[in-house]
Amino acid sequence: MLSIKNVHKSFGKLDVLKGVDLTVNKGDVVVILGPSGSGKTTFLRCINFLETADQGEMEFDDIKTPLNGASKKTIAAVRKKTAFVFQNYNLFNNKTALENVMEGLVIARKVPKAQAEEIAKKALDKVGLKERYDYYPSSLSGGQQQRVGIARAIAVNPDVILFDEPTSALDPELIGEVLSVMRKLAREGTTMIVVTHEMSFAQDVASHVIFMDGGKIVEQGSPREFFSFPKEERTRQFLKRILPVDDYVI
Repeated sequence: MLSIKNVHKSFGKLDVLKGVDLTVNKGDVVVILGPSGSGKTTFLRCINFLETADQGEMEFDDIKTPLNGASKKTIAAVRKKTAFVFQNYNLFNNKTALENVMEGLVIARKVPKAQAEEIAKKALDKVGLKERYDYYPSSLSGGQQQRVGIARAIAVNPDVILFDEPTSALDPELIGEVLSVMRKLAREGTTMIVVTHEMSFAQDVASHVIFMDGGKIVEQGSPREFFSFPKEERTRQFLKRILPVDDYVI
């Protein structure tokens, strides 16, 4: 479905990505873990061309393109097959929850307004915001705003949803409501690539876990392999710092 090979990205003299590969099949939930500065978010943004990689290749169903030389038409085609859920919601403050979800349908995808409204309402219903159609972001909690962001992603019916640390801007008590929606999507077979620090989500929901550090993939495998039998010393160091002692088994 989606294959990314040999992604490199530098900002000035800082090498952020140093040859990263990724393969995603339909229905996969790929979770990318790693310390801050490891290149996780930059890699995710390169997939959707929010950043332009210096080097790399993408195959996405019938699309085949270099990541550093994709045409505007190809970029638009990739973006039609993906949706991006941002860390800080990226909602329009002057639009209601319903209007925020409708925006991409009407403006980017040219869906008729009445049809877009129907799709947007179904998406908001799915994330538990049926009573919040007419609320502006300032009247919603952080968790509710992020659920609007997820509804916006669902509404365009993408092949893959990209999540960039979707709970990191939330108060601890609001994290659960967002993760609950993501778990529901995973159960329904939604293909997702998730950059996160939420270890419980990775353990319970991921089909494949990737650990990045220093712009490279250090280790990857199933959740059981990764959390219970890590092969690399760097992975073991990371898990010892992140996981409660009772959850860490070697």
